Amino acid sequence: MERKLEKIASFTVNHLKLEPGIYVSRRDVFKDVVITTFDLRMTTPNKEPVMNTAEIHTMEHLCATFLRNHPVYADKTVYFGPMGCRTGHYMVLEGDYEALDIVPLVTEMFEFVRDFEGDVPGASPRDCGNYLDMNLPMAKWRAARYLEKTLYHITPDHLTYPE
Repeated sequence: MERKLEKIASFTVNHLKLEPGIYVSRRDVFKDVVITTFDLRMTTPNKEPVMNTAEIHTMEHLCATFLRNHPVYADKTVYFGPMGCRTGHYMVLEGDYEALDIVPLVTEMFEFVRDFEGDVPGASPRDCGNYLDMNLPMAKWRAARYLEKTLYHITPDHLTYPE
């Protein structure tokens, strides 16, 4: 017997109209706690080249470290990681948020990546399963691009998924 599978929420987003921005991907309730998943879209799907694994991996290490050390969001951070399609990242926070609520946090985080100097946290054979796949200069370039083209002048149409 063939089982009919329903589309998951992220596959219902119109990727033909989606542009870089910050979007609420979903909200889930777990033991009376709201968990908000954000789509931090950095490139235009199916129109721009996707990010290479080395730069997206570097951003994952830097952003996760930033969030887990943040004075307000450290204890609210559930997850930060790349999208499989390599057009952005997912950030999961405890709490019921709108996309506009976290623009300052995301801006601060990508300024941290843009300005980062030194060794990437966790980029060692002891700490990471693919520590050689890192590219800090490109991660910094991608962060600067996201800041300049999207975050510094974000508009409502880049905070709500297109129809």
